[in-house]
Amino acid sequence: MEMMYVEDCCEILDSMRVPITASDREEGEYPYYGANGIQDYVADYIFDDELVLLAEDGGNFGSKERPIAYRVSGKCWVNNHAHVLKPKVGLNVDYLCYSLMFYKVDGMINGATRQKLTQAAMCKMKIPLRTLEEQSHIVDELNRIVKIKKLRQLELEILDNLIQARFVEMFGDPKLNDKGWNAGIISDYYEVKGGKRIPKGMGYADDTTAHPYLRATDMKNETILDDDIHYIDEEVYEHIKRYTVKSGDIYLTNVGVNLGMAGVIPEKYDGANLTENAVKLVPKTEKVIDGVFFAHYINSPGIQDYINERKMSVGVPKLAIFRIETMPLLLPPMDIQMQFIEFHKQVNKLKLATSSQTTLAA
Repeated sequence: MEMMYVEDCCEILDSMRVPITASDREEGEYPYYGANGIQDYVADYIFDDELVLLAEDGGNFGSKERPIAYRVSGKCWVNNHAHVLKPKVGLNVDYLCYSLMFYKVDGMINGATRQKLTQAAMCKMKIPLRTLEEQSHIVDELNRIVKIKKLRQLELEILDNLIQARFVEMFGDPKLNDKGWNAGIISDYYEVKGGKRIPKGMGYADDTTAHPYLRATDMKNETILDDDIHYIDEEVYEHIKRYTVKSGDIYLTNVGVNLGMAGVIPEKYDGANLTENAVKLVPKTEKVIDGVFFAHYINSPGIQDYINERKMSVGVPKLAIFRIETMPLLLPPMDIQMQFIEFHKQVNKLKLATSSQTTLAA
């Protein structure tokens, strides 16, 4: 397959970008784009075209789920964290975007803490050379797959809502305890233990190691997502080896934009290191609450309201450990919890089947 360089098939409009600090932005109708999408809306624009924006720094480099390139259309403003590409004659803008969305940039990016794809490296990226007819056919097929994935995602959201509705039906509003369950506070039954940041001057390993490092961004959907797990080497591990999790542990994120998410550590991450932006709950006595039940309890609207009322919102959002320890905890009988867990398992089977259909469509 013959290839073509980005610098040969695109106009590179990076010189037209203008960053605006948040304090200097005038609110308006035009999207203000950065590395990963819309950052704000401003009163003026510098582009009015069909373009592809490719992350320069701060992008989702290496992710299998989050793209590093995206399409923009019409009037907009772009800051200096995204390269601006306009396809030349003979190149379909959507074909260009699809070609770059999940481009493997290993060996092309630099920077230990904030990875950067320089303009020089970006210019040497290659995409397959095809006729416009071939490009259009590929775009149509990929658009079809994206549409199917969106429909499947909607189905998954409906199933998630079904689980939440069943939880409320069985247990009521956790904040009000309108069903009169036995109750206490988290510290009556659990020790709340924080994680540990990577020591200053050290970083993630370049390759997969025996020591996964679980970040708050990995903690979603009441489990650990596999798409972008980071690892640490033996030297880093020796500094923070006391801060690990076990299979079945309950986690709760307590710092940052993902604050307040709870879930259960899967078996494959037994012994993984835990970020300083989350805590784990260690039972003091016998098991009084199931991890899956607890995750839904924490993620229920009533308890999320409770968390939002008590988090520190100045600067980076944070929920102090003592506030977690004093959080109310409902204790329905274990057999009632297990009825919910069984329902949860059955719905998850439907979710798995739906996800499998999406994979087959791709």
